[in-house]
Amino acid sequence: MKALITGITGFAGGFLAEHLLACGDEVLGCSRSGRWPAWAGAELRRLGLLACDVGDAAGITDQVRQQIARFAPDCIYHLAALSVPTDCGTIEPTGRAIEVNVGGTSRVLKLASDLAHKPRVVFISTSHVYGAATEQHHLLDEATPAAPRRAYGKTKWLAEQEATRARSEQGLDVLVVRSFQHSGPRQEPRLMLPEWTAQFVGGEEAVRVKHLNTWIDLSDVRDVVRAYRLLAERGEQNGVYNVGSGVARRTGDILDVLRRLASPDREIIEQQPGDERWDPIADIRRLQAATGWRPEIELETTVRDTLDYWRQAAVRRG
Repeated sequence: MKALITGITGFAGGFLAEHLLACGDEVLGCSRSGRWPAWAGAELRRLGLLACDVGDAAGITDQVRQQIARFAPDCIYHLAALSVPTDCGTIEPTGRAIEVNVGGTSRVLKLASDLAHKPRVVFISTSHVYGAATEQHHLLDEATPAAPRRAYGKTKWLAEQEATRARSEQGLDVLVVRSFQHSGPRQEPRLMLPEWTAQFVGGEEAVRVKHLNTWIDLSDVRDVVRAYRLLAERGEQNGVYNVGSGVARRTGDILDVLRRLASPDREIIEQQPGDERWDPIADIRRLQAATGWRPEIELETTVRDTLDYWRQAAVRRG
């Protein structure tokens, strides 16, 4: 399979590229800067990498279009986005979030439709398109009505509507993948697990966390990218799929694993203590029926590998 990955230099994009290469796929990538971050190894650096800002109306140049047309991808994995929710605003999206997450998706879909051989597009959306969850109603399947409450989810829901339009007007096969929380090494420290881990490694007297009584669906990024490729191969035409663990985990229990591995005696300060909260948990029966996928990486492995990554980063900084 020949695959184009937008946002290849991002957290999930790098792991996806590594997985596709391990499967024998040919890979071409694009990113806003056209440069690999420091964590990229030699195998990734040998890949073709295009400087292409899909979040800018002028970012997909004629030269980039020609290079992609010559490559002739069978599949486009569209990951490029503002994917840290706080970057998109609070309740209503910022103009930049609309331009990148909605406009960028529209431009990638147009790029795909202009190719001589229309590729399958795997668009990475988010569980944030779902509404509020409760203890009684938290396991959500793909038929659950979209009701995003905050800016990031709203931009992704609008982008999903762009995918629907591309299906009907341009004849594209666009799979929508609603990814639930995932983590692992190389994730930036503005998200939960790496934020905590960086504090443990950094040596602060106390580790500050927001809320320890929230139930979330957390997967390892390496499991998640396996699901992306399986869906590219086996997903139903124009399907919508949840990708998550299907397991509810309490944030305090995740912290306990990290604390045991990193520093059992470290003081923890909970900044927003309160009642139990629930995020949506993925009903993954549709994904499993289509692909046979199962999560393989245990939570402790995810936490340990993330901790090792941040410890090594601290050593490099000297």
